[in-house]
Amino acid sequence: MKQLEKTLKNVQEIKKESISVEYFYHACKDRFKLSKLSQGLIGFKNLIKDRNVHRPGLALAGFTDLFTFDRVQVLGNTELRFLQHLTKAERTKALQKFFSFNIPCICLTYNNKPSEEFLELSQKNKIALFVTPHATTKFTYFISDFLDDQFAPQIALHGSFVDVYGVGLLFMGRSGIGKSEIALDLVERGHRLVSDDIVMISRKGEGILMGSGTDLVKHFMEIRGLGIIDVRSIFGIRAIRFQKRVELIVNLEEWLRKKEYTRTGLDERTINILGVEIPFIKLPIFPGKNVTVISEVIALNYLCKHYGYDAARTLAGKLDQALQQKVKKKEQYAEFERAIEYLEHDFE
Repeated sequence: MKQLEKTLKNVQEIKKESISVEYFYHACKDRFKLSKLSQGLIGFKNLIKDRNVHRPGLALAGFTDLFTFDRVQVLGNTELRFLQHLTKAERTKALQKFFSFNIPCICLTYNNKPSEEFLELSQKNKIALFVTPHATTKFTYFISDFLDDQFAPQIALHGSFVDVYGVGLLFMGRSGIGKSEIALDLVERGHRLVSDDIVMISRKGEGILMGSGTDLVKHFMEIRGLGIIDVRSIFGIRAIRFQKRVELIVNLEEWLRKKEYTRTGLDERTINILGVEIPFIKLPIFPGKNVTVISEVIALNYLCKHYGYDAARTLAGKLDQALQQKVKKKEQYAEFERAIEYLEHDFE
């Protein structure tokens, strides 16, 4: 585990500092029905540097002391109705002050049409203007999730990532220990490959890690002695996933006689990846050991714990209860106690 922690510590974290408005538009126009109102490529070179969005109600009312202008600005019915209720002079003053800031871009919801003055000022100040038919709350959720993904910290890990019974198992270990072979065996048994060799890990929100492959490698695998294979072409679409939540780290290592390994499962371990604690299992392997079946059991045991049943703790509780009862019986009876009090007839 110390070696793995050292490896993770030395992995370089990748994080975007900004995205262009042009990239934002092309990535979101089909996903979120975003249409361009500004002419040509005006404002497309502006940069978005914040994952959050902003609704500039107070800024339009004149209070700009806490105006987070460097975010994507979303204007809904409330903001546009407010502008309509102002006098022409008040509206011009409010808009001129609003557009004086270096805003990356503006999105209007509910298919609202901007006034001529609003459109002219956006053109003059080179700020891209977009519109969507979605409701403000819904659209804000969509682009917040998109921007959160774009600015999420990311690392590349060497391993094999497989969806086993709906549980994301990330197999790690030294090169050549057999990660790809285990992943291939799991795929052959009906499970789904997410990525092999290079696994990209991104932190979504505060406590979720998502794993995927790279655009180049995708679902290709290298099997030593065989070469490169395409899992999707051989096993079909059912055998792959493009992304999956990382839920368990399984670190493969050679079995050493003198080394101690977990026997009960009561001492649960976690490892920190991008600030998120992920359950960690150290799995010793040796020739003849059926690691594939053990991997399936690891996934099923995780599901049992997720739904409230922990076999190790249940057995520990039964042992404590049995010891307490045995002490009481010894106080009452001096004779020898059998492990099983009564065996029924069974002649099969």
